[in-house]
Amino acid sequence: MTTIRYTRYLHHAISRPAMLLSALLLCMLPVLAGCANTNSPAASGPPAAAPSTSEARAKGGAHKLTIMLDWYPNAVHSFLYAAEAEGYFAEEGLEVEIQMPADTNDALKLVAAGKVDLALSYQPQVLMARGEQIPVKSIAALVRHPLNHLMVAADSGITRPGELSGKQAGYSSVPLYEAMLNTMVKSDGGDPSSLKLVDVGYELIPALSTGRVDGIMGGFINHEQLILEQEGHPVRSFNPVDYGVPDYYELVLVASEQGLQDSQGFYQKFVDAIRKGQQYTAGHPDEALKLLLAHQEDTAPLDEAIEQRSLEILLPLMDAGSQPFGYQDSASWEKVNQWLSENGLLDAEVDVKNAFINF
Repeated sequence: MTTIRYTRYLHHAISRPAMLLSALLLCMLPVLAGCANTNSPAASGPPAAAPSTSEARAKGGAHKLTIMLDWYPNAVHSFLYAAEAEGYFAEEGLEVEIQMPADTNDALKLVAAGKVDLALSYQPQVLMARGEQIPVKSIAALVRHPLNHLMVAADSGITRPGELSGKQAGYSSVPLYEAMLNTMVKSDGGDPSSLKLVDVGYELIPALSTGRVDGIMGGFINHEQLILEQEGHPVRSFNPVDYGVPDYYELVLVASEQGLQDSQGFYQKFVDAIRKGQQYTAGHPDEALKLLLAHQEDTAPLDEAIEQRSLEILLPLMDAGSQPFGYQDSASWEKVNQWLSENGLLDAEVDVKNAFINF
């Protein structure tokens, strides 16, 4: 059985994780920093002498793995609960514990430090972490396109990003979001230097709905946009891909390099199981949604209508077409890495081929 640990509920208005990780984390990773890099499963070196987190916890026939979500459970995580409920983890000989982060910055930090085996994070974060010499690696692309769109009120008169020039733009102090906003405005012929940036913290939804700002960057089309519309505040959203931002993977599955050395075979089994979970979710969305809703608690309620619409948005954005669920394209990593570098978001040069691995 999967154990779900709810450590602290994060309200729906909380912004996504900050993109730069604390330098303090580097001090926690003296062992991990020396791990070998590889982009090929067959090229992995022998296991280290010390057991991995998952190996140390393995009991009986089932091998235990822990995965930390990026946020509280919502529609994007349906494939995980489907994999558990339909027995796909068990078929692979795995016992999976799903944890919710106490803070949205936790997931990547904890997997890097070996406190959890796997974590959900974001493609740009993985590259920026590696720029800080933090040895994490993406092992699957889960949401293949941006969910984070620039949003303005539908009745604002703003019909394109360039028209935001000279106006107030709310964001949550995330350098990535500022860079995305600047790129979009500039690409559309506007003047990013004229933007009046307002740090609205976690209050993206009320900042836009009350007219405090003219637009927001950091809201997701499968969440904040749906909530705004449900509350009577329709918005116009602009896809960053249409305005100079590379088509990045919004959500990825991350492991540490040490974990891959020690437990790569078990991670392969995990990916095999979630592929079946995603196939089930795509074929049975209503049933998968019920499985998700069954895992909510009183302090973390889900709005069924919102989650149903969210899943409808997500499924095509998670589809890898002729490739298996989770497949990662090297060209995507190259383009995102180049854009991050051009916008000063990388502390050091990143060797892209070592940032991800395909199973």
